[in-house]
Amino acid sequence: MSKAALSAALLVLLIPLVQGVARAQDTSRVKELDRKVQAFLERHQSDWHDMNVPAEDGKILHELILSHRYTRALEIGTSTGHSAIWMAWALSRTGGRLITVEIDEERYRTAVANFKEAGLASYIDARLADAHELVPALEGPFDFVFCDADKDWYKNYFTSVAPKMEIGGCFAAHNVSLRGWGPRGTGEFITYVLALPNFETRVDKASRSGLSLSVKKSER
Repeated sequence: MSKAALSAALLVLLIPLVQGVARAQDTSRVKELDRKVQAFLERHQSDWHDMNVPAEDGKILHELILSHRYTRALEIGTSTGHSAIWMAWALSRTGGRLITVEIDEERYRTAVANFKEAGLASYIDARLADAHELVPALEGPFDFVFCDADKDWYKNYFTSVAPKMEIGGCFAAHNVSLRGWGPRGTGEFITYVLALPNFETRVDKASRSGLSLSVKKSER
């Protein structure tokens, strides 16, 4: 057998071994990150009082991203980072990343510290900014958007990002009911999205806080 043929034969044998090692390393990294995030959430389970979602809603956001394999996510209203951690944890599995926007500097700094402690900082692009100005300027595209900021601006946030959302993408809004109850402004928002022919909207029954989900079906 020539040297070239021998080298080719060895390469054929080595490729599966290298791929196997790479898969084992990836699995190990995933498990280690899972342990770190779970430990973080357990340590801080009673710390999320400052305008953060409850754990039940964090889990819903996490599962939505995983089940639909979303990768380009936007959060409007970071607070101190509870929902972002649930979403970024899921995005670490889908190969995605989250942009999250917070206007309050103290909450922003706390959130950034939480992201680092949870081991998820590399999956989150945290912005200290006024979402009224930044959200319309973001290029997108997005396949998942979570809105939990000033309620009377929900409709404006939606109209800013809807054209940048991919078909099949989801706009989730917190503290919303199909009956229009909730903080001021959410009624106007839900009435608007329910009338759109290219979005299908429902409220997740597992959420006790009211989490509306609007899925984009077409461009128009």
